[in-house]
Amino acid sequence: MDKKEHIAIFTTASLPWLTGTAVNPLFRAVYLWKSEERDVTLVIPWLTLKDQGLVYPNNITFASPKEHEEYICQWVEERVGFSPGFSIRFYPGKFSIDKRSILAVGDISEIIPDEVADIAVLEEPEHLTWFHHGKRWKTKFRLVIGIIHTNYLEYVRRENNGILQAFLLKHLNNWVVGIYCHKASSYTLIKNSICIQFLFDRHAHVRAVLSNPFPSNLRLNDGSGRFLETKTETDMTWFRVDHTPPFVQGVIRLSAATQEYTESIICNVHGVNPRFLEIGEKKREQQQEGVKAFSKGAYFIGKMIWSKGYRELIHILQDHQQELSELEIDLFGSGEDSEEVQKAAEKLQMAVRVYPGCDHADPLFHDYKLFLNPSTTDVVCTTTAEALAMGKIVVCANHPSNEFFKRFSNCWTYDNSDEFVKLTLKALAEEPAQPTNAERRELSWEAATNRFLKAVGMDKPLDKRLSRNSSVFMAASLNLQQTVDEASAYVHHVASGFEVSRRFFGAIPHTLQPDEELRKELGLTNATTK
Repeated sequence: MDKKEHIAIFTTASLPWLTGTAVNPLFRAVYLWKSEERDVTLVIPWLTLKDQGLVYPNNITFASPKEHEEYICQWVEERVGFSPGFSIRFYPGKFSIDKRSILAVGDISEIIPDEVADIAVLEEPEHLTWFHHGKRWKTKFRLVIGIIHTNYLEYVRRENNGILQAFLLKHLNNWVVGIYCHKASSYTLIKNSICIQFLFDRHAHVRAVLSNPFPSNLRLNDGSGRFLETKTETDMTWFRVDHTPPFVQGVIRLSAATQEYTESIICNVHGVNPRFLEIGEKKREQQQEGVKAFSKGAYFIGKMIWSKGYRELIHILQDHQQELSELEIDLFGSGEDSEEVQKAAEKLQMAVRVYPGCDHADPLFHDYKLFLNPSTTDVVCTTTAEALAMGKIVVCANHPSNEFFKRFSNCWTYDNSDEFVKLTLKALAEEPAQPTNAERRELSWEAATNRFLKAVGMDKPLDKRLSRNSSVFMAASLNLQQTVDEASAYVHHVASGFEVSRRFFGAIPHTLQPDEELRKELGLTNATTK
């Protein structure tokens, strides 16, 4: 039996924290494993009890990684209806209070043994590598794919000295993503015992050839069926190699709402929890039977911090209280700004009720007809996708983060507050359209997984994709582009190895290696993650 390809998915959060970088990578692991074509490992942060208390809701904590793993597996099985067989491994992490994020401790690439280090998927690659100090990801793995989840620049711009911070962060993100993620397709050919590495642009044109020495008489195809004999490396530029492999993309942006990265592509590779599609199917059946499917009005759900759309929503409601005087809207969320949002809602001369956060799949939400989402800090809003899956009308901003949703009949976008009011009143007076089977399919994790596989060239047979670097290839990489890349990685490695420079750039103190508590809980025998 042929050896299966191994995919390791590294992410920055884990259940029971119901944030996008905990839920979406988990479902990605489930559906990549479900195809039975590859082995999958989900690599998630382990936190000490103290940090768990700061992050996880409802006082949920875990005494051991095994207990945490059992919780995750049960949660998944309840939602997908089967018991997935992918592996879960933990890396040491610490919670940063000021960043409200979990940061990795030590070299987390070592969690995956070298013999199965085929493909790494870095969910939030910038976040995972800001302070990485250890083996270079592109040396460890044959292919490193980065999925950009978060619009960090938008959040930073809202802080003190935001413009300067955003400028610096933009360049830092570009730097680390460029160092640690693959950007272009490549193909390794062994010819007369010489290892030749071809790099392609997205049109499958050769953009670089790395070989020492360069072989003569290599057959190239210019795309019209003609084959050309070449004697020098420069002769190969802009011609196709015979049996060109599929384009392999290393950096995926979920939408254009993120910062731009060199040679990245935009593709929404997320789906929705199957439970939301089940709810939507029941609502569609009620509509087909002539039963009133939606008996409630408007609502909004999201982490209750001003930057998650609450500021925009309160301002619109405040400016249009007269036109929206009959609107009743319920807000659901928990977060640092809950008190302030509550006070602002109470000042409005209209019915705005504020409730604690709740699972969006809870029956409480099934009968709402209209989901209002004015947020412009999301990259792809999970709750918008969930609301559409449940058959609701969604009124949201005409913004790059919502581009994927514009194809759905129940997604209505606005350009200004007047249009928001017009669409809201129209939605309250009408019933949602019945989602088509094609629309429901587009929201599923099956479709999202297919988009992911196609985007990164993994929908083709294994032998046509990347080969692991060899010593010959490393010797051949002394061209200008590769030399700069290696030098840049070396600079980051050195800078991330000193406590002073790490803290200057925002690392949690003393996180170069796991402390004694983390090593003990994860069963690590020394200061390195193994």
